[in-house]
Amino acid sequence: MKLSDLLKTELIIPQLAGNTKEEVINEMVDLFEDDPRVNDLEKVRTSIFEREKIISTGIGKNFALPHGKTDAITEILCAFGKSTEPIEYNSHDGQPVHLVFLLVGKENLVSLHIKLLSRISRMMTKDEFRRNLMEAKTAAEIMDIFKAEEETYYDNL
Repeated sequence: MKLSDLLKTELIIPQLAGNTKEEVINEMVDLFEDDPRVNDLEKVRTSIFEREKIISTGIGKNFALPHGKTDAITEILCAFGKSTEPIEYNSHDGQPVHLVFLLVGKENLVSLHIKLLSRISRMMTKDEFRRNLMEAKTAAEIMDIFKAEEETYYDNL
């Protein structure tokens, strides 16, 4: 399974409105408000904020990977957002966040959830990939960047 199979253009926010970690996470979770794959949106939201309480998902290099697991969904969900304005995120490197990839997994698909988190993290370590995402203006451009980057990986999940 590829990230580009899970991520849809309508789940990409080319310019996040939020300025804080909480606002951004809520903005991205709200993308799933009318999604038929979601049985309980508040349980999805809670799973992400509960995970965030353990340790910040602000990984570094201006990137955050908020995630959670819940049975309130019927399949894995993901969304992506970026902001030209810095978002204070309590990141591990002390730097603000500009790129946010949200992932919600199912409780019984832990192995796949971990593989997806790893794939996202690997992609985001590439400076050129992050730079291309920051320069993109539309959701469609961002989607194309994800697809092109994933073509460089030989292993499918």
